[in-house]
Amino acid sequence: MDSADIRARWLKFFESNNSLKLPHTVVPSASLIADDPNLLLVNAGMVPFKPYFLGEVKPPYKRATSVQKCVRTLDIDEVGKTTRHASFFQMCGNFSFGDYFKEGAISLAWELLTKSTSDGGYGFSEDKLWVTVYQDDDEAAQIWEKQVGVPKDRIQRRGMADNFWSMGVPGPCGPCSEIYFDRGSAYGKEGGPIADEDRYLEIWNLVFMQNIRGEGGDKNSFPIVGELPAKNIDTGLGLERTAALLQGVENIYEIDTTRIILDKASELTKVVYGKNEKNDVSLRVVADHARTAMMLIGDGVTPGNEGRGYVLRRMMRRTIRNMRLLGSQDLVMSELVKSSIKAMGPQYPELVSDSERILAVAQSEEDSFIQTLKSGTSIFDLAADQLKKSKSTALSADTAFKLHDTYGFPFDLTLEMAREQGLGVDEVGFRKLMNEQRDRAKADSKAKKSGHTDLTEYRAIIDKSGATKFVGYENISAEAKLTGIIVDGKKAKEVNAGSEIEITLDRTPFYAEGGGQLADGGRIKLASGAIIQVEDVQTPVPGLIVHRGSVVSGVVKDGDQVVAEIDLERRLAISRAHTATHMVHKAFREVLGETATQAGSENAPGRFRFDFPSTAAVPISVLNDVESRVNELLIADLQVHAEVMSQDAAKAMGAMALFGEKYGDQVRVVSVGDWARELCGGTHVSRSGQLGLVKLLSESSIGAGVRRIEALVGHDAYQYLAREHVLLNSLTEIIKGVRTDELPQRISELIEKMKGMEKELSTVRSAKAMASAASLVKNAKAMSGINLIVEQLADEISVEDMRSIALDLRSKIKDGVVVLATVVSSKPLIVASVSPEAIKLGIKAGELIKTGSTILGGGGGGKDDFAQGGGTDSGSIVKAMAEITKVISGKIK
Repeated sequence: MDSADIRARWLKFFESNNSLKLPHTVVPSASLIADDPNLLLVNAGMVPFKPYFLGEVKPPYKRATSVQKCVRTLDIDEVGKTTRHASFFQMCGNFSFGDYFKEGAISLAWELLTKSTSDGGYGFSEDKLWVTVYQDDDEAAQIWEKQVGVPKDRIQRRGMADNFWSMGVPGPCGPCSEIYFDRGSAYGKEGGPIADEDRYLEIWNLVFMQNIRGEGGDKNSFPIVGELPAKNIDTGLGLERTAALLQGVENIYEIDTTRIILDKASELTKVVYGKNEKNDVSLRVVADHARTAMMLIGDGVTPGNEGRGYVLRRMMRRTIRNMRLLGSQDLVMSELVKSSIKAMGPQYPELVSDSERILAVAQSEEDSFIQTLKSGTSIFDLAADQLKKSKSTALSADTAFKLHDTYGFPFDLTLEMAREQGLGVDEVGFRKLMNEQRDRAKADSKAKKSGHTDLTEYRAIIDKSGATKFVGYENISAEAKLTGIIVDGKKAKEVNAGSEIEITLDRTPFYAEGGGQLADGGRIKLASGAIIQVEDVQTPVPGLIVHRGSVVSGVVKDGDQVVAEIDLERRLAISRAHTATHMVHKAFREVLGETATQAGSENAPGRFRFDFPSTAAVPISVLNDVESRVNELLIADLQVHAEVMSQDAAKAMGAMALFGEKYGDQVRVVSVGDWARELCGGTHVSRSGQLGLVKLLSESSIGAGVRRIEALVGHDAYQYLAREHVLLNSLTEIIKGVRTDELPQRISELIEKMKGMEKELSTVRSAKAMASAASLVKNAKAMSGINLIVEQLADEISVEDMRSIALDLRSKIKDGVVVLATVVSSKPLIVASVSPEAIKLGIKAGELIKTGSTILGGGGGGKDDFAQGGGTDSGSIVKAMAEITKVISGKIK
């Protein structure tokens, strides 16, 4: 039974094919990009349902089922070393929100596992299945034994660490029951899961969410402070582990969706799997990481140095590194990603349709990493040489972190190269620096949404007053009730003028930052006369809109009636930018193809930026075509309208969904005429003509395989063009007798003429310096048989001419050293030429230049016979030349 079939059977069983007649709503897998400030990526099947379990949002259904994509990176270093660890996996889950409980969950699980394959089940033999329950959960034990019929000796009780679930923080928790499969005596000793979890393999965990956890404790012991008012079910069956059992293979690396990639890696490297454990580890790393990288790119993650982008980059670079360890020196990511798409495409068809974009991002990152390997290796070699000279034995944490963070050099590669040279690495210090960086990034992300306020304060407001209703699509002002006040992270009853404040309302016209659109600004006026200036609006927890600002006047009291009014000019300017982004997005996809899918955006008043995947710069001609196309449609004055519909209906009408955005069952589709359609929760103009004008300003790279367009819209675009027109007229005035359309050619001619004149002037200066060379030779200082010339020449002599003069002088003095200096564009330049005889005395050009360049505030280097350098402090040339002379004297004596 292949993985796609296992997935399909799961969803069909819970949707309609179970004997208990408990139909579940099929919920598509959420994006791997977590909609949670505390998570980089979705790491468990229940994550998308977390707001329902926490009571933050009322669930739209009583029962649900899903097969959720998950990525876990905590054990990334163990991937491949064992056959149990994997960074990507799929978690099949069924969920009950206050509906069925233990009896239903247990009965459904047993039915699906043991039902024959011909009837839509998995066909597991009943006598091979064991179960565990929490040590005090007599109810679950009785259900397993009396109602399901599992023999009592195959039901084992375990403690809190194994069979009691919580999120690790105060909140919902409860006992769980796990189902295990006995693989037989060849895999270990008898005695059930408590005796050997290699032989008895866990395949399904049923969580009975019935309790409330308090503060403190650890996984073995934490306080249970009460019962949940509504009992819930959260279960998880590992698809890959189940596939290994149903396909009769040894582990998750040999199932259909992983073996395809592993075999491709084997084919590319000519290394046979199963012959050598070291090679097997590398092949498993490649198979796992290539698939994970492909799934992350598919969900819109792009390689980077922070957050989830860093996770993706690390995965890809570990893949490439292990392929090189296996002997491949070729570009490999395209072939590995193609195999990954082939493996996962039957379950996620969008991977196939989006393969061109995924391959482009992967190939671009590999090209970049090849250069990183070259530069990183050079930097490592230099650091290793310095360590050996200083007789140190370990690479510092700072150096290892710089290699990793600045140059993207894999830490495991640093460790390996250090071992090869008999050196250690300060791993503890490196891990500390990494943790500090992650903590800073996590704190910054959390602070943006929560303003350093404990999220429990926000949840308490929702529990008491409910979620905030957004009425800003139809209204620019609204009467509302103040439902919460937070000052310095704590709830407050009243606040005086001059204070920074966060407030929540039962309804609001203020748009909270999201989907690339900046928040509204404006004022909130209280019935008492107090006024709050709103500067930012966020949604720190689902359903709650928080207004941040300051009290301008009066006293703000909890529970007061208010009138909330947005800044209309700001809203209109942002709405123009957001609509323009949709139109530019569509125009780029028309020109460049569907791979030019938005990978990020920001819609600010009068301006916007738009990111999209591309392995190369976009030609100016394409930018002009896009700009022209958009402005033509502004003149057409297309109607812009929004509709709410099901996801299926939105897809059927061709609406575009953006990577990383979370959508519910009902989605809002924004259409610009019949031309551009996207799923979007932002605010927009009512007709395209209201944008006035769109002007693309720039196109640039912001990372491997990602380009950024920056643009202006409306009055901001007009002002920009007006300034450009004034500038153009000024240039026409300066360059007499030239039409504006002739300016580029005329300016180019003037620049070329200027370059020619500068070159001629440099040639004259160099010739003059060469002419004075005879006097320099005559005045050369003789020291113990070595002739020495250390002189500052005239300014503005080119590097090439300085080199020629130095080599010419050295040939004339034969055995000796020539060090020359000049000033070019206000910056000092020095060159050194050393004869073979002088080198034998220990005088090396590279060392002389390093000595001088350090004094000049710069750097440089080269070979023993010739080197060059410079700096920023031309006033220190005399001091630098004196120090160089001192070094030479020390070598000769």
